[in-house]
Amino acid sequence: MQKGSIRVQTENIFPIIKKFLYSEHDIFLRELISNAVDATQKLKTLASIGEAKGELGDMSITVSLDPAAKTITISDKGVGMTAGEVDKYINQVAFSGAEEFLNKYKGQNENNIIGHFGLGFYSSFMVSNQVEIVTKSFKNEEAVRWECDGSPEYILEETTKEQRGTDIVLHINEESTEFLDAGRINTVLKKFCRFLPVPIFFEGNQVNNPVPAWTRKPSELTAQDYQDFYKELYPYNEPPLFWIHLNVDYPFNLTGILYFPKIKQSFEIQKDKIQLYSNQVFVTDEVKDIVPEFLMLLQGVIDSPDIPLNVSRSYLQGDPNVKKINNHITKKVADKLEEIFNSNRSEFEEKWENLGLFVKYGMMTDDKFLEKANRFHIMQDAVSGSFYTLEEYKTATESLQKNNEGKQVIIYATDTVQQDAFIKAAVDKGYRVVKLETIVDAAFINQMEMKWNDVHFIRVDADIADNLIDKQESSASVLTNEQEDQLKKLFEHQPAGLHMTVEMKGLSPEAPPVVATRPEFMRRMKDMAAVSGPMGSFYASMPDEVTLTVNGNHPIYQQILSQKDAGQQEKMTRNLADLALLSQGLLKGAALTEFIARSVNLMDSRGESNISNS
Repeated sequence: MQKGSIRVQTENIFPIIKKFLYSEHDIFLRELISNAVDATQKLKTLASIGEAKGELGDMSITVSLDPAAKTITISDKGVGMTAGEVDKYINQVAFSGAEEFLNKYKGQNENNIIGHFGLGFYSSFMVSNQVEIVTKSFKNEEAVRWECDGSPEYILEETTKEQRGTDIVLHINEESTEFLDAGRINTVLKKFCRFLPVPIFFEGNQVNNPVPAWTRKPSELTAQDYQDFYKELYPYNEPPLFWIHLNVDYPFNLTGILYFPKIKQSFEIQKDKIQLYSNQVFVTDEVKDIVPEFLMLLQGVIDSPDIPLNVSRSYLQGDPNVKKINNHITKKVADKLEEIFNSNRSEFEEKWENLGLFVKYGMMTDDKFLEKANRFHIMQDAVSGSFYTLEEYKTATESLQKNNEGKQVIIYATDTVQQDAFIKAAVDKGYRVVKLETIVDAAFINQMEMKWNDVHFIRVDADIADNLIDKQESSASVLTNEQEDQLKKLFEHQPAGLHMTVEMKGLSPEAPPVVATRPEFMRRMKDMAAVSGPMGSFYASMPDEVTLTVNGNHPIYQQILSQKDAGQQEKMTRNLADLALLSQGLLKGAALTEFIARSVNLMDSRGESNISNS
């Protein structure tokens, strides 16, 4: 029997490893099973080049739980270790057996080796007060047993073991008894080990899929295979819109499948749905450094052994490969969207309600994506339902919708029901109105006005239809100057919470008598303030700006001005103003109650007048 002290390569590293190596203690199971996978893969490699003789037989890994004995055992049937190898790889902390193996058999091993750090085994001491290793090498040397209680002292002795491979026995400490629950172990296995490349069994059940879809060639997979894998990842989700299979081996290694999920208008943004793997070992679902921010709403898996990780494999580190991978994913997504748009535009348009969020978010945040997306970003007509690219919209509106600065004006609606009257008025002028009604559109409009420098957006209810493109002089009014002044005074009432401006116009007699509009700039500021929290409190606290455009050519004003009762004139003009405010959703609370009461009173008084005249 050999006794000794573990030879650490940095003074006092052992207690640090034991307590603080990993941010989450459940990661010990991932590290130990990863080591078992490595041992299995090494044996397959050695057998393939003739260095390991005989039948390999069952190569599965087993996790066993004994709550009574307070132990967890991880057993593999891989290469095993000789006494010398235990001394070399276990007793010298941070000397990585996987790293040495990779160097020795570089170019020969077809099976991926997971470990690179040499510290994974010691994660076992985060949850154990004693750890045993019982191992027998494929070289048929005597089996050995190693034991350590979490101090630098260890025992290494010969023992008996019939089968090739290694058993790691963890004697769970009092602080970690949660891991003696089968349900807890099963959860950890599903989290970290569900796609490891060697079959893993727990309580008689296989807990992993060793050949997940992303490890296979796209040519081998059907649409149903991709759908089934999505269901495996997200069993309660609706089927995805489509997917992108990543498969790159130069200048970096990257595989994976990214899915575009269905996203409704009323949704909560749920990020961290893409899982990062390294050689099928789960690493993290925080992939913001690898995946462009605008694609964080995608779902699926990315696997790359070239993404650098720190010693605990828990956090990404800065590296040129990460940026290259980020750029590659952006390009692949843009290429896929453009391919669908060009090959099956009708399908693309059908999915736009869900796709638009990704595309607009990407156009705002990534200029390389914007460059490509300009060709497949589409806008839906608020009336016909047809779609335009930016260039198609420009062509369709070239003659009518350029302002006095020469910019193309995109007229848009955010609520086709509430803004119906404004849309009809604009369409009657020959204008094209598009729908921009998602939660990102307010920010999208502001960004695109900067990025598309020859375009200006204006909401359909930002002004009367005559003024949407260029401010025009008032048309001739049938009212005298004195009558206009009298009407203007009747309309100059300031409702609570509003800052209202009144202007007189001579519009068509068929146009509404009063139109309420909200100036584009201030409305945008208020909209942005509503979603920007405390930063937007200045604009959010300001009263709503509204302009009342009074159409002096509407015949109702001849009737109002002929009224002898000044009170009746005021009631009628106030009602017309309130109707206009109501169309903008700006008549609320006490003002709305007053409007209803006034309307009833006006109907009663007109009824009495009609009776007396009969």
